[in-house]
Amino acid sequence: MSDREIISTFKYVSRMKTEFMLSELRDYLKEEASVRQIYKTLRPLFFDLGTDAVAQGDDFRIIRAAPSLKFELFDEEKQKNKLFFNSAGVSRKMERLIEQYIEKKTAKNWDDPFVLEKVRKAIQSQKASYWKEGNSKAISYEKGYSILGYLAYQFPVYFVQFQYLLYELAKDGLLKTRMKILDVGSGPGTIPLAVIDLYKRLDGRIADIHAIELFDENIEAYNFLVPQYAAMKSNVIIEEPIKVDIKELKIEELPDNFDLMVFSNVLNELKGMDLEQKATIIKEMSAKLADDGNIIIIEPADKNNSIEMRRLSIMLKRMGVRIYSPCSFIWSAECSLEKCWSFEQKKDIKPTRLMEKLADCDEPYRYMNTDIKYSYVILRKDTLSKQCFTISGKAKFARMSKMDVHNKKRINVVCSLMSGDLGDEKYRLYRICDGTSTKAVYAVLPSHNLNDENEAITKAAYGSIIKIYNVLVKYNEANDSYNLLIGKGTTIEPLTRDTDRDADDELTDVSS
Repeated sequence: MSDREIISTFKYVSRMKTEFMLSELRDYLKEEASVRQIYKTLRPLFFDLGTDAVAQGDDFRIIRAAPSLKFELFDEEKQKNKLFFNSAGVSRKMERLIEQYIEKKTAKNWDDPFVLEKVRKAIQSQKASYWKEGNSKAISYEKGYSILGYLAYQFPVYFVQFQYLLYELAKDGLLKTRMKILDVGSGPGTIPLAVIDLYKRLDGRIADIHAIELFDENIEAYNFLVPQYAAMKSNVIIEEPIKVDIKELKIEELPDNFDLMVFSNVLNELKGMDLEQKATIIKEMSAKLADDGNIIIIEPADKNNSIEMRRLSIMLKRMGVRIYSPCSFIWSAECSLEKCWSFEQKKDIKPTRLMEKLADCDEPYRYMNTDIKYSYVILRKDTLSKQCFTISGKAKFARMSKMDVHNKKRINVVCSLMSGDLGDEKYRLYRICDGTSTKAVYAVLPSHNLNDENEAITKAAYGSIIKIYNVLVKYNEANDSYNLLIGKGTTIEPLTRDTDRDADDELTDVSS
């Protein structure tokens, strides 16, 4: 029995009937085939063919799915997610699955002192490798205890931080009722597990998750953790991971029409590839993205990785893969800042039980990892952007590319907020950008100058656009950057749809 005949027969029957048993296909086939054989052939195609297969004994009920549409969050879903992010962490069920995997791999209790010490050494080794530079940097999660170290230390943060990004897409209306997702360099399944966790707080939404991973140890952990966690919520479909090196991936063999592609903390670990080679792979893979799909690239927030990620995103922009967020090109100019260090920061997560056990030692700080800081970019093939504000050439706000002209003068600017507060109790410090900067620009707010007129910068979201009026420009020679000093007479406004207009009446230089 050929796969082609089974597929064509299924298409024929599914067009005629909105619901039927899979065993009914045997009445239409020329040769004998078991239900299991038919199911094995069709399983990878159910989602793309717009059908759901529900097991019923030894058979499957095939149901024609509702069309995939963009969805809006229900109030109940918003409330569930608000509660989660107010005190985010790894669920107890997820914790227990990881503990069970440790027990499976070591044949000992997860909290056995010998196991905990081996995991500590794996974490120390990974952290030591992480901070090396250039070719000497060789982070590896290929061996058993390396995976356990990752699950204990990095996983909880990565698990939560991706849910922040995915939920932002949901709030922006960029998710669909049926999502087809590709996780590239999946490791033990961090991104699929994060998707499953978020989808527990969404009703009636379906996700079909595909993954690419090279190392057998990671795939073993993936196959233990992901299907079991997905089984707790039937609206997430898990496909078998594709075992392949990203550098040798045959892109034409990937399925079509992914709604979301994710590269989470993987590109910085690819050995022997320069930035252009990485950009080329992503550009080629974007051919498999739906026309309204999204690509998310996430990297650590440290200076080197963050800067490299920004360079990569600008390179991809030049290749035609456009930036949705967090960058805004307010003046419709080409970004030329060579070293852009920008990252998002969220509330600390709750430590896992495993993390607390590992920290029960002489140097507990080595094994506690609860702060969430990450650099990211969301890319699309169309021209949609999160912040749509642009300024015409005649507008009289100052461009950040012209800060040298305005040094020691007071100006007005429109910019994106590209960091949380980087300062201290005396001085609040924020990275800002308008897409034209040639040197880094920071907004500096001394605590004694904070008032109702300028406090908007302390409440603005990462990537949002603000207007700053009457601010003093000072060149910082030590850091070769510019500070915009916010005074008591400075006014800061968040950009809203009501204020989304060209402000031709604003003064560029308001110094007396």
